Amino acid sequence: MVNTLQDFFLYGVIISTALTFILVLFNDLFDGLLLPPFLNPVLVLAFFSIFCGIGYLFIAFTSMSPLLATIFSAIISFMIVAFIHVFILVPVSTAQESLVITEEALKGRLGKVIISVPEDGFGEVLITSNSGSFSKPAVSFEKEPIPADAEVLIIDIQNGVLYVSPYENSNLG
Repeated sequence: MVNTLQDFFLYGVIISTALTFILVLFNDLFDGLLLPPFLNPVLVLAFFSIFCGIGYLFIAFTSMSPLLATIFSAIISFMIVAFIHVFILVPVSTAQESLVITEEALKGRLGKVIISVPEDGFGEVLITSNSGSFSKPAVSFEKEPIPADAEVLIIDIQNGVLYVSPYENSNLG
């Protein structure tokens, strides 16, 4: 049973920290919730952890009134959580999305054959981008063999397989 505000803050720190640990373990369960960004479970639990921790410190180690300690704790925790949201969570979530290359984005790009593509079989093409390199299986779009180390143009993608054509760099003019 909570007798004082100091006990409330102490129990709040313990409970919200335990819930944060559980959230880290089961975070995928909360990804499907369609909540506004400010109701992100990470932010809510961070707010309560920081609020209770700072409140406990103010009550235990200063002569501040409990009401003033609660108000200052809320303001400071709100500022810290806003900082976490703007400078950590948003950049991390957008960085994860920007590293993914869709199959539609590969059409029209150039690649290099690393395993020759026979006229009626599969080869492999290396695609290089700003975020790294990756290889995908490929077949010849025009049903003609393409040797290794040849530069190819990606024409189409079906079921994860690239349809490529030899690329001939012609300088017009």
